[in-house]
Order: sequence, then structure tokens, then C-alpha cells
Amino acid sequence: MNIAFFLLPKNDVVAVTLDSTLRQTLERMEFHRYTAVPILGRDGVYEGTVTEGDLLWYMKNSAGKVTFETASKFLLRDVPLKMNIKPVSIDADMEDLINLAKVQNFVPVVDDMGRFIGIVRRSQIIEYCEKFVARDTSASK
Repeated sequence: MNIAFFLLPKNDVVAVTLDSTLRQTLERMEFHRYTAVPILGRDGVYEGTVTEGDLLWYMKNSAGKVTFETASKFLLRDVPLKMNIKPVSIDADMEDLINLAKVQNFVPVVDDMGRFIGIVRRSQIIEYCEKFVARDTSASK
């Protein structure tokens, strides 16, 4: 099995850039109902993943400087990321993908130059495995 089988391509993934404002990021996450989104650099390189928690802690620790009303004045590049959501190479084996998916809701996938090419959602892997469990269960009856 190849990682590409599970890949949700970049064009179908909601992502932000380091130059996005906090307000843009919050509004994008709210609109799509996501709690975390990948961050891409100028060359399409995967830079990390921002979570709702990262944004909330940044606002809380700003001593009142960052509010929703002022969030358009602050850039995502200044927000410390609490979680290290690791990517996997498109050439990695399934074991690497599954090990990351055990602790991450999604796994960013990068090419050999670190450029973001999509994600694999943990739910996709579970759904795939569920088919095998269901097949094995019905075969043993």
C-alpha cells in the first residue's frame, strides 16, 4: 500500500501561510469547522500546523493587545506553535504514516524537497482498516 492512496491533495486542503493574519486564520478555521490547519511557507514548504489552542494562548498571553477586533494586525508567523505536527514523506512506508496518525488527527505529506502536497486524515486510515475487519468478521461466520 502506498501513502498516495490515502492522500487528500493540496488543492482540497485548507491551509494558511505564515503571512496570514490571526483574523484570517480564525475565520478560515471557523468557516471550514477545523481545529487545526497546515501552515505553508512561500515556496509551498510545510512550516507546521496551527491549532485553535495556539491562537487562543497567543491572544491570552498578549496582555490584551490581541483581541478579535485587533487580530487583523498580527501575523501567524509570530504565533508559537505548541504541537509539533510532523509530516511524512510521500515515499515513506505505511508504518511511518500509521505511527504519526496514532497521535495526530491528520498527517501532512511532503515531497522530497519538503513541499506540502496534501494530508492523510486519520479517519481515512481507520475507514480503510474497518473494511478489512468487517470482511474478516463476515468470513469467519
